[in-house]
Amino acid sequence: MARAELDKRPGDVAAMFDAIAGRYDLLNDILSAGQVRLWRRAVARITGARPGERALDLAAGTGTSSLTFTATGADCVACDFSLGMLRAGQARLGEGASGPGRLGFIAGDALRLPFRDGAFDAVTISFGLRNVADPAAALAEMRRVTRPGGRLVVCEFSRITIAPVDMLYRRYLINVLPAIARRTARSPEAYEYLAESIVDWPAQRELAGLIEAAGWSAVRWRDLSLGVVAVHVARRR
Repeated sequence: MARAELDKRPGDVAAMFDAIAGRYDLLNDILSAGQVRLWRRAVARITGARPGERALDLAAGTGTSSLTFTATGADCVACDFSLGMLRAGQARLGEGASGPGRLGFIAGDALRLPFRDGAFDAVTISFGLRNVADPAAALAEMRRVTRPGGRLVVCEFSRITIAPVDMLYRRYLINVLPAIARRTARSPEAYEYLAESIVDWPAQRELAGLIEAAGWSAVRWRDLSLGVVAVHVARRR
């Protein structure tokens, strides 16, 4: 098991998500106290995918997040490098029509996306960028597959804007969340990794700088749940 402070070897990270695929969505609901559903809807509103548009949902896991885009009439590709996650999503959701828009599942690595240049109107990644071995290279690859004028939406855990509350939250991540996972998850060590990866992730302004350095423009962000999560938005020139 690769820990958050070690290199994020793609095979190790994919195997970790394969192991928790069956109960991943349920545990997300439990560990976030249902907030993940609100965050998912916020990402859909901010992305604003419209009928006739093509959206790429990276680190899509089981495709639950992708349904928020097909519900608006956009076609969406759910892409993940965990085959276990994709299989769980296909078994539950099927493939093809999933609302007004169409949903497809494709295995792919964020560092080498299997899509042509400018293929998508919008590219999103929720709670996945921090698990990539090279986030800067992944952001550049996302830009490659986005059409000129298209948009990027990154939803990721961040820093609570009230320092004492942020300190308590980080204690929860390191001490409480793994304890809950040990009682409810079959692979609790995966949630220890996830907690550490959240603590080690850069704050809002630092992530905005990383996105700009990858060639995106008009970068801004919106805090959700006091900054537990931040949604960064950018455009491709």
